[in-house]
Amino acid sequence: MRIYFITGNKNKFTEIKTILPHVQQLDIDLPEIQEIDAKKIIKAKLQEALKHKQAEFIIEDTSLYFDCLNGLPGPLIKWFMQTIGNEGLFNLTKKLKNNQARAKTIIGYAKNPNNIYYFEGSIRGTIVSPIGKSGFGWDPIFQPKGYDKTLAEMNINKKNKISMRKIALTKLQKFIEKNDH
Repeated sequence: MRIYFITGNKNKFTEIKTILPHVQQLDIDLPEIQEIDAKKIIKAKLQEALKHKQAEFIIEDTSLYFDCLNGLPGPLIKWFMQTIGNEGLFNLTKKLKNNQARAKTIIGYAKNPNNIYYFEGSIRGTIVSPIGKSGFGWDPIFQPKGYDKTLAEMNINKKNKISMRKIALTKLQKFIEKNDH
């Protein structure tokens, strides 16, 4: 059976292909429930995807969790980015005098509606004034712990070695290999 990664983001798909070369991209628009629990968002999207075709699917959610906001914005980061952007996010942590954060990717993998598995990767870091132009939305403000550059300043190879997505993907890869794919 084929495994599809559902995304319209070519950069995310490129990262996935480096670890899971047999996965194919499927760009379909799935409704996204608004929820603070990323696993519930992923589960709802996977269940919707399974209505479209008989296949195995991968969906991921990458979120940013601020210590100063008890974990917000979390999976709601997209809305924070649309309203206040990177500069606003940085200013928020600066005003609250706590720039500690966690970047987390959760990957959901579904063989069918009754077999959904989750794989998580996370890295700690700090929120800094926006630096760098490459990467995804909030990469310019997230500086991983132990590094002197934001994710946006790192070249793709360096970023992929330490990224939360790679950690989650590696767990998924081991699971798939163990379960005869």
